[in-house]
Amino acid sequence: MTNSIPARSRVLDGSGPTAKPGAWAERLRLFGYVGSPRADIRERLVPPFPQPATRVWEFVGLGPILAHRVARAMGWLGPVFVAAFAGVLRFRHLGSPQAVVFDETYYAKDAWALLHLGYESRWPTRTVADPQILAHPQVIPLSDTGSFVAHPPAGKWVIALGEGMFGLDPFGWRFMTAVLGTLSVLMLCRIGRRLFRSTLLGCLAGGLMALDGLHYVMSRVALLDLVVMFFVLAAFGCLLIDRDNARARLAAALPVDRDGWVRPDEATGDRAGTGVRGWRPAAGVFLGLAASTKWNGLYFLAFFIVMAVMWDVGARRVAGARHPYRAVLRKDLGRSVPSLVAVTAVTYLTTWTGWFLSDNGYGRHWADGRGGTWSWIPAPLRSLWHYEYLVYQFNVGLHTPHRYQSNPWSWLVLGRPVLFSYEAPKAGEGSCHAASGCSREIIALGTPLLWWAACCALVYLLFRWALRRDWRAGAVLCAVSAGYLPWFLYQDRTIFSFYAVAFVPYLCLAVAMMLGALLGRPGATRNRRLGGATAVGVVVLLIAWNFIYFLPIYTGSTIPYSGWRARMWLDTWV
Repeated sequence: MTNSIPARSRVLDGSGPTAKPGAWAERLRLFGYVGSPRADIRERLVPPFPQPATRVWEFVGLGPILAHRVARAMGWLGPVFVAAFAGVLRFRHLGSPQAVVFDETYYAKDAWALLHLGYESRWPTRTVADPQILAHPQVIPLSDTGSFVAHPPAGKWVIALGEGMFGLDPFGWRFMTAVLGTLSVLMLCRIGRRLFRSTLLGCLAGGLMALDGLHYVMSRVALLDLVVMFFVLAAFGCLLIDRDNARARLAAALPVDRDGWVRPDEATGDRAGTGVRGWRPAAGVFLGLAASTKWNGLYFLAFFIVMAVMWDVGARRVAGARHPYRAVLRKDLGRSVPSLVAVTAVTYLTTWTGWFLSDNGYGRHWADGRGGTWSWIPAPLRSLWHYEYLVYQFNVGLHTPHRYQSNPWSWLVLGRPVLFSYEAPKAGEGSCHAASGCSREIIALGTPLLWWAACCALVYLLFRWALRRDWRAGAVLCAVSAGYLPWFLYQDRTIFSFYAVAFVPYLCLAVAMMLGALLGRPGATRNRRLGGATAVGVVVLLIAWNFIYFLPIYTGSTIPYSGWRARMWLDTWV
């Protein structure tokens, strides 16, 4: 049946077969019709950084040009200032206590052996070796007999750098963790800035991590978990830069209409390439270093691959791809993800170079002369595989009870922190002047108000991701999940809450995002922004006070016993 609407009318209203999309709106422009504001697809693919505000700098007397330059420079000056503040905190009295703290007895010695032998070697028992190392004159009872160790060598090579510069003493073996702890604050400021497109929120996230007790303590002891955190955070930053670069290339490939607006295009979204993606192999290097520090770094690799693929799918969809998953499989997945995995594997093997070149490393020649199905694989690689199998068996079978072990269910609420060191000097001993005696403690405890705020922030981010499809919330939740959820597979194993330092940066990002929402949008009313700023200021000041209050039990300072007991807010902290 013939449509009764005249063909001319159907062309004018845009419904006819020859009409172009928006034809009616185009005709109305002749009469001054502007239409509703529309967003450029480029801004959806790569949101621009807002122009830096100059009002504060003009208020203090700077001219408009100088104020603009200073405001632009704050993108780096702000993070550097926050990192410098964190560094001062972490390096102050770094060599105190002049003792071997907790598992430093393993990693400091293994690092020294790697530095001089290229592999971990056997030492006398800690009751013999530790006093000799701390004595004056020092005795270092290093042997050349290979020793079985529970973790790969990369983190211990990092510790060895400090020992190579300053010697085998507490300052030397803690130096590099303090460096990485400081640099991680700088990285988090910059990552937060890129993630939120806000220097303020980026510096807020970094400042919160500078004031976190767990991050602070782990930056001042020679353990491996902070090294894992640093390498993983660096990988996260590389993937974030890669995301922006790939989306910018897609945006550049999209067609531009006659008004200069970029619009989605199916052919471009499905077929356009994203060029050389050098930041993904860089992320692979850092993830390989993380996995070669402790194996939980491998979980971050798995989670980050999924995250990166979903970012690519989202970019293709915004660009107009009709089949975004198919487009990613054809144009992105085949090159970028395998290169990420391959670089991670090569980096992991490279960190074992000292062991490969040795003759006395533990299990180094296990496969020599052995035949069998896998004999075509070089003997050193088979020997390493056998060694790693033994390490896996040891780690999954570690059930020795420990007073301060904990279940991951309690980590976020700080249910059972780990006591690294405790002394109880009596009145008149050293700097103890309290009649009831004193306490000196180092406890791996996150700043309570920060962590409890992070619990609320994670709930907020779940809402943002699930109901608002906020990719930033999804990225933070993915990183927290990678560092946290795998430990639930090992609830019957001896594990400790300080492993959570690996995902502390993302808890700080979560809190910063929540506080940014509390602050209000830049276009909100003055009263709304003022109220939000007041609330944010109160929260940040409370967290800062909380860190200062607990600082004595983070540093091992001598305080009255009553003061120590007052800081044990939960009975499970004792």
